[in-house]
Amino acid sequence: MDFIFIEDLRVEAHVGIYDREKAAPQTLEVSLTFGVPDEAARDDDIAKTIDYAEVIERIRGELAARHFNLLETLGEYIIALMLDEFGAPWVKISIAKIGIMKGVRRVGVQIERSRG
Repeated sequence: MDFIFIEDLRVEAHVGIYDREKAAPQTLEVSLTFGVPDEAARDDDIAKTIDYAEVIERIRGELAARHFNLLETLGEYIIALMLDEFGAPWVKISIAKIGIMKGVRRVGVQIERSRG
């Protein structure tokens, strides 16, 4: 299996349970690695793989339109998009909030799932 990765995608999102987090969007860093069919590289055909530009735009669009209480829920939502809609056989994601607490650079989650 081949893999595509997207590292440190910065997105504005409404996520969190505290009033300060609900008042305004905050910047998240999203890193995503997902499996793609080997035949894409062999055939040099974008139609046989997952277009990372489409993935990035979809993630940005979904985060602009929704609020998530937990990063865990957000992570599972993006993984479901990748598995069910984009057809990835395996996905690993990390999502981090940046600078939300004094003396802490990032807090976040990592989740890994596969189909089946």
